[in-house]
Amino acid sequence: MAISSGLRNKLIAAAGGGAMLITTIFLGGKGGVEGREYVAYKDVAGVWTVCDGITGQGVIRNKTYTDRECDQLLWNRVSLVKAQVDPLVQVPLGEYQRAALYSFTYNVGIGAFSKSTLLKKLNAGNVDAACEELRRWIYAGGQKWRGLMNRRDMERSLCLAEAADDLAGK
Repeated sequence: MAISSGLRNKLIAAAGGGAMLITTIFLGGKGGVEGREYVAYKDVAGVWTVCDGITGQGVIRNKTYTDRECDQLLWNRVSLVKAQVDPLVQVPLGEYQRAALYSFTYNVGIGAFSKSTLLKKLNAGNVDAACEELRRWIYAGGQKWRGLMNRRDMERSLCLAEAADDLAGK
């Protein structure tokens, strides 16, 4: 699944804001890859989740979250992911590539990312092969999921885009 034209335009506009802004736009709000849910629910793996894929002890069941609360939770989580991912990456990357890694790690967790073949290939300098590794991460609860396949395809597109022109298909 390709990145929708609306999301693509938002990502191109965010390019000057860096990987953090690109990631929050990619993940968050209406039209983001996570989808926004204002009341906690159990995801396909049985994990309590709210807003834009936020999980963990801070998720309050039966609470209705506001857009402002969801935006803050998303920014806090992406900031944490950035702080965890950046020290592990030993090669220079563009902002879209970093955003793809942040999105991926946001979804699978730092433990999985830190031990992944994706990171090994990336740090060996094979960025394209690392981006291709994203397509392998399509399982949740032991099953292949169409939603994860779509998400990984979009993350791969973001990862392979070195500049806004690449993302726009120019």
